[in-house]
Amino acid sequence: MPVIKQKNQRVGIFIDVQNLYHSAKNLYHARVNFREVIKSALAQRQLVRAIAYVISTESGEEKGFFEALAKLGIETREKELQTFYGGAKKGDWDVGITVDALRIAPAVDAVVICSGDGDFLPLIEQLKSMGKQAEVVAFSKSASSKLREEADDFVDLCADQQKYLFRK
Repeated sequence: MPVIKQKNQRVGIFIDVQNLYHSAKNLYHARVNFREVIKSALAQRQLVRAIAYVISTESGEEKGFFEALAKLGIETREKELQTFYGGAKKGDWDVGITVDALRIAPAVDAVVICSGDGDFLPLIEQLKSMGKQAEVVAFSKSASSKLREEADDFVDLCADQQKYLFRK
């Protein structure tokens, strides 16, 4: 049964940039059109906050991208890429996204997680137990099936590649 989205619903959108970026790159050799992702996540409802969680590198080459997100009205939370002994690298915002979503949840009716990462399953479950509409926007081909099933609504970015992707 499809979820009902009312124009007066207050919405918080939380974007796992790394997850969407790597999914688009690996599946389609393309970049994400974040303007369209936000538009679909919002679905003509009232935006309270849209936050993108990004990873910065020493070179700073991503600064233009961060500025483009800000021009779209998306706040950014930035964390430096961690490099471990041996060369392994990691950039992960799962806990930060979860904490922010739970912190903002009392001020919204719906929370939209833009990520297919199955680590967000407990967050979706908790939001629903709080009476919030918990939605997911991600690429179905790389999204956790459990996350898709548990969400009140799932917007599949694979369904309209022309809309959600920029070809390189």
